[in-house]
Amino acid sequence: MMKVILKTERAKGFTRGEKPIPRNLEANEVLIKVISVSICGTDLHIYNWDAWSQNRINPPLTVGHEFSGKVVKIGSNVSKVKIGDIVSSESHIICGKCEYCLTGNGHICEKTKVIGVDMDGAFAEYMKIPEENLYIDTSNLDPTYLSVLEPLGNAVHAVKHFDVKDKDVLIIGCGPIGLMGIDVAIASEAKRIFATEVNPYRINLAKEIGAHHVINPKEVNTLEYIKKHTNNKGVDVVIDFSGNVGAVEESFDYVKPGGGISILGAFNNKLNVDFNKVVFKGLHIYGVTGRLLPKTWQQIDELLKSKKLQFDKFVTHIFPFDEFEKGIKVMNEGKSGKVVLKL
Repeated sequence: MMKVILKTERAKGFTRGEKPIPRNLEANEVLIKVISVSICGTDLHIYNWDAWSQNRINPPLTVGHEFSGKVVKIGSNVSKVKIGDIVSSESHIICGKCEYCLTGNGHICEKTKVIGVDMDGAFAEYMKIPEENLYIDTSNLDPTYLSVLEPLGNAVHAVKHFDVKDKDVLIIGCGPIGLMGIDVAIASEAKRIFATEVNPYRINLAKEIGAHHVINPKEVNTLEYIKKHTNNKGVDVVIDFSGNVGAVEESFDYVKPGGGISILGAFNNKLNVDFNKVVFKGLHIYGVTGRLLPKTWQQIDELLKSKKLQFDKFVTHIFPFDEFEKGIKVMNEGKSGKVVLKL
């Protein structure tokens, strides 16, 4: 038997439990002994049992989709990974057969299944997953940190869609993925990084990671500040990690003509955008979902090998697996960057 963290009923909370260790593998599957998992905002939604999770999740379910581990068993057709490999994983299992998968757009596969959401997930001592989802680490990074590569991939996808080298970049929202976005922009040699955030804890983290200007919109007029520090032009690229309707509506004023806006945050309400600004400023708008497959993972690999990322700064808390409630608590309170649970 193995320890797992479960959503057992349609109510707030998670439960400790046990399940049999997976024994039977499909030909393309790999059994992983989990080393670490990290808590995503999606896991918070499921824990808190909000409207989204009530419509999407069907308990009982082993939760979690961000993990690292060691390969301990492989299926008969597995050829890429071998027993003993240290791995992280893409959390979206795609069909490989639909129009989008066949045209290089697997990140928007119409039959995507997300581990820990649509099927049993990674908050367990062992899990099985298709070989093609695995990323084999050769960077010698502490495996504890490897569980955060999946959300790091969201930041990489959002930041690297536009060429940010020698550019002024604005990061909207300094939650865990926004903090990673700051670090990715630094590693990508952005000229100056502006960031907006209202949470004092995360304002300090953004500064510590290396944002040049951190703006609290509750205290400072963001547009006036950006115009003042960019010769009244605006920034080259805006990247939204917040899902804040007002901030994204204003981002069309923050960005200079010919600039780009990359949007990862999801919104609870409709945006009111004057698309004349898009047309007459010649703006480029990009919606980010998941990670480009395999491009984003190749970019992650390059970043890991560059040794430029500051995992010890954006991962702020590491708890034992059995103390997952502590991780949930600091995340719900907004007093954390990325939170990892170590098995």
